[in-house]
Amino acid sequence: MAHLRLALSPDWSIGPGKARLLEAIEATGSIAAAGRRLKMSYKRAWNLVEELNAGFREPLVTSTRGGSTGGGAGLTPAGRSVLDGYRRIEAQAEAAVAAEVAALRALLAPKNGGPAGQSVADEGESDGEGRGSDEV
Repeated sequence: MAHLRLALSPDWSIGPGKARLLEAIEATGSIAAAGRRLKMSYKRAWNLVEELNAGFREPLVTSTRGGSTGGGAGLTPAGRSVLDGYRRIEAQAEAAVAAEVAALRALLAPKNGGPAGQSVADEGESDGEGRGSDEV
């Protein structure tokens, strides 16, 4: 699988890490739980949410403060639109480069006794922000 980072302006981008965070917030209803699910600190998750919200005209994530009633978070319509758009672009890019990626993978040397064309990079290693070894 290729990883796609979209540079939407010279100083702002969205990639697989932010997309996964949006999905996890939607699934869990919580920024803290989303961060735990993605093995990132609460502070890192909050910083990314703040960055996402500041990067667009409208916030992508809404949140209510915790307390006796408990807090929560979710995607706004803008958040859903950005996530859906990113995933559509990602799918189109994946389809467009599939043959070339397969040709390159066929040239890889075997690793750890595995079959030719399979490497650690094929297993999806990434830094959580999409800067992995098979980034598009």
